Amino acid sequence: MRIGELARRAGVSTRALRYYEQQGLLSARRSSNGYREYDEADLKLVAEIRSLLTVGFTLEDARPFVNCLRAGNESGNACPESVEVYRRKLAEIDEQIRTLFGRRAEVAAQLAEACPGCALRTGGTR
Repeated sequence: MRIGELARRAGVSTRALRYYEQQGLLSARRSSNGYREYDEADLKLVAEIRSLLTVGFTLEDARPFVNCLRAGNESGNACPESVEVYRRKLAEIDEQIRTLFGRRAEVAAQLAEACPGCALRTGGTR
């Protein structure tokens, strides 16, 4: 399939596909007229990349998952390198949560000082 079809089927732009190629995550074959050609395996790679990006992984984080798929595994998370990325990402998220709780406590303390009778709301915005 050509780049436009892959983009349509994967739900991404052709520009994104070219960028993934530039970053070494996707490899296009070239037809005799120079058009990029892809197959179903490439669709699976793009789906894996997109699902990882959606939950906050970077393209560099996606590399072990892509390599795992390219090695013939059914899933991008079947390799130890992918599991290590998951572990690292969870540690990063945990640290971000701790940081946010600390910031929230500081802002709550500032609010309590600025407005002693104000009730603190929890759980969302209105």
